[in-house]
Amino acid sequence: MAAPSGINLTEETIFTWGAPPLKFGAGAVDEIGFEMAQHGARRVLILTDPDVNALGIPGRIAESLTRHGITSEIFDGVHVEPTDDSMDKAAGYARQQGPWDGFVAVGGGSSIDTAKAVNLLTTEGGELMDYINAPIGAGRAPQQPLKPLIAVPTTAGTGSESTAMCVMDILSMRVKTGISHWRLRPTLAVIDPLVSLTLPPEVTASAGMDIVCHALESYTARYYTTFDRKQPEQRVTYCGSNPISDLWSEKALALIASSFRTVVHEGSNLGARSNMMLAATFAGMGFGNSGVHIPHANAYPIAGMVRDFRPAGYPQDEAMVPHGMSVSLTAPEAFRFSFPSAPDRHLRAAAMLAPDMDKLNDAGEQLPAAMVDLMRDIDIPNGIGAVGYSESDIPDLVPGTMKQQRLLATCPRDVNEEDIARIFARSIENW
Repeated sequence: MAAPSGINLTEETIFTWGAPPLKFGAGAVDEIGFEMAQHGARRVLILTDPDVNALGIPGRIAESLTRHGITSEIFDGVHVEPTDDSMDKAAGYARQQGPWDGFVAVGGGSSIDTAKAVNLLTTEGGELMDYINAPIGAGRAPQQPLKPLIAVPTTAGTGSESTAMCVMDILSMRVKTGISHWRLRPTLAVIDPLVSLTLPPEVTASAGMDIVCHALESYTARYYTTFDRKQPEQRVTYCGSNPISDLWSEKALALIASSFRTVVHEGSNLGARSNMMLAATFAGMGFGNSGVHIPHANAYPIAGMVRDFRPAGYPQDEAMVPHGMSVSLTAPEAFRFSFPSAPDRHLRAAAMLAPDMDKLNDAGEQLPAAMVDLMRDIDIPNGIGAVGYSESDIPDLVPGTMKQQRLLATCPRDVNEEDIARIFARSIENW
């Protein structure tokens, strides 16, 4: 309903929410051929990484496509924790071998995000920097529908199968950033918990912490009505926490509370694996619309500036801080900082994450304490010091965080460089 004549709305009254259709359950990957055929596709590129390809899952999908008259090729050059260079190489391969009628992404967020970028660049043209979020890139919006993209997550973490953004490291700047637009959202998310059973515990733990932070940051994000009024063309994917995103975040936290520790310590537990795959998707449906804030903004320079850290369970040929791990390392301190702006939300979030935890005298410690207890139990490194950073690195880390204004804008409390520096300093060790 339009505002009555003469009333000038200055505060936001509108929120947006979107998510792809979902197919969930054991054996769902074998129905991808049927699903892609519904879009009239005849030639499809499957994007994955070498380890997932070696498991045979992309091959099964290729067979499913063949059964429905669709030819396909497998590109297994996706880089774990993708970079602008690795995405450019994938897009170059797709351009050279194309044209394609559709794409299937198989793997963690790295594969799904790479496929989003490939879909964008092969459909719209241009270069990555044309679309990367400002101020790092030009922030150009795609002007036409992209090709059908079916996302098949093999990890329970990023929720990228639900979201309209892709994330990468910009090697020349040593910073992580991304592209965000509703046209990037996959056409269909196909989630088969059987494909996650072989994940090492270290990967399960790191990916799971990404879900935790997605749900918590979404739930504690600045509420949508507190933003200034936007014109339709100004509306962005992250609109602040809202009644619909809250529902998905709450459900994700309930699943995490019941299954996360189990899935790390008992990786073959199909029920727990199923719950965490659902939690990742549900959290994606939450944060993919409301937004994330300080922990994710801090994670980008932590991952982008890594020197020597090589985490167990991951490829050892190069230094890296996995995304879920990097997000979690400053989260306890970040939630201490944001607590005064929304105490009730932080307390409810803590109760959902750790329903059996005793109440603390200091209410502001409830959520950080719940996080630390979980992180210790699943063997997440003890702060940024454990992945190679010290106090002397903080002046270099802070600018990388401050570049993430798209994320910091959804923090429920205004944050400046001094605040971020203090959060990093207090996150050298978390316990």
